Amino acid sequence: MELFKKILTELGLLSLWQSSRDVELLCAQRFVRLFAYGGSTLILASYLSALGISDARIGLFMTLTLVGDVVISFFLTLFADTMGRKAVLLLGSILMAGSGVIFALFGNFWVLLAAAVLGVISPSGNEIGPFRAVEESTLAHLTPHELLSDIFAWYSLIGTAGTALGMMACGWAINLLQVIRGWQFLGACQAIFFAYAAIGVVKFILSLALSSNVEAEEKQDPTQQQGDNTETRPLLDSLAQPKTKPLFSLLKDENLVSLVTRLSILFALDSFASGLASLYVGIRSKWIYILITMPIAYEYCVDYCRSWMTYFFKRKFALPEAKLGSIFFTTSIIAAASMLVASSIAKRFGNIKTMVFTHLPSAICLALIPVPNILPLALTFLILRACSQNMDVAPRSAFLAAALPSDKRTAIMGAINVVKTGSQSLGPLLTGVLANHGFFGLSFTIAGSLKAIYDIGMLLSFAKREPARRRNVTPENGSP
Repeated sequence: MELFKKILTELGLLSLWQSSRDVELLCAQRFVRLFAYGGSTLILASYLSALGISDARIGLFMTLTLVGDVVISFFLTLFADTMGRKAVLLLGSILMAGSGVIFALFGNFWVLLAAAVLGVISPSGNEIGPFRAVEESTLAHLTPHELLSDIFAWYSLIGTAGTALGMMACGWAINLLQVIRGWQFLGACQAIFFAYAAIGVVKFILSLALSSNVEAEEKQDPTQQQGDNTETRPLLDSLAQPKTKPLFSLLKDENLVSLVTRLSILFALDSFASGLASLYVGIRSKWIYILITMPIAYEYCVDYCRSWMTYFFKRKFALPEAKLGSIFFTTSIIAAASMLVASSIAKRFGNIKTMVFTHLPSAICLALIPVPNILPLALTFLILRACSQNMDVAPRSAFLAAALPSDKRTAIMGAINVVKTGSQSLGPLLTGVLANHGFFGLSFTIAGSLKAIYDIGMLLSFAKREPARRRNVTPENGSP
């Protein structure tokens, strides 16, 4: 029994099981949201094409949707603590449901563009909207510092599972409606968008069920704080203010400006490098084949979406799509499972050291992938990279939540997410230029090198400033 309990503790399951109802509701919201994103992403470009919208306009649609999302998300997260975190999540859920209904009922390009820009539609299956910054800030508010890595590990893993299952469920639903029920493609897509709207309603209900504990609290004087307060203390304790202030007030705090500037530069570097080896690139019309999650539906695909990485392996080693699907499906499972291992490591060595010493080998393997001219060795580097590719995700979220003052955390995390999104969007452009000039593999070497620089920068900047870790932490004794 003790061994079983220890295993649950190491995997972070005990922390999740004994967390508050609000934490569980936030994790459930992330799952249903990314489930919807995954499903809508699978059909979005092909749906627009089936409506008679040109490829050029589809590209414009994707770009403007991303720009609109960044702008709206920034302002919503900037004032989320003032408006109320629960209110922002409810508003986002309404926008999500409204976007689904409009996409199901209308076929005009400008109407759909307005719904995507002003509402919540994910063009890539990744996180969009203000949700993540608000949720991560709230999780940090509700969770003891020592248990943050556990909660964030499962928060990330649940989201990954939601996206994958959403894509697969959408693919099978489209196939069922077309092949078995005899529906036209447009009608099947409209049914998916109605389902997307319904999931928005489910998310609204989950947000409505949140208690008042999720809201930001006024900072108390440090001498008056109780020892059992679960609000995470900032990395720079001297920055605590007596009252909650907007993001702009950080300009008065030189130390906080320095902290946020360094974090933004380092995270932008890592995101730009991720863009060089991005998951999603060009989307062509008629149908989309998501290689890493739907190898089972290949016979129903007319065209597909390639990542730079899958395209590189196909081009260099002439691998068929079926083998590519199996390879990247396997590496995705490995990468997702590694998140739980990172949580256990972070309990012993701290978030920064876990981030760096798990992410650095991944960066090195990424840089080495294009070097071999034989497939087995290139696949070895690919698999080794997958083993630690996502191990920095939960520790990074936990570190960021602990490093920032609680009264400015939501706004700053939202701003940093904007910086990361903007930086990542530039990466594929450089990869395309290098590919056109015959230096395709060089983009992965550059990406791996930049990620290594990011890791070293994080280690040098923050390793000595992270609070000492406690060992043998359990949910019962984990409060700071």
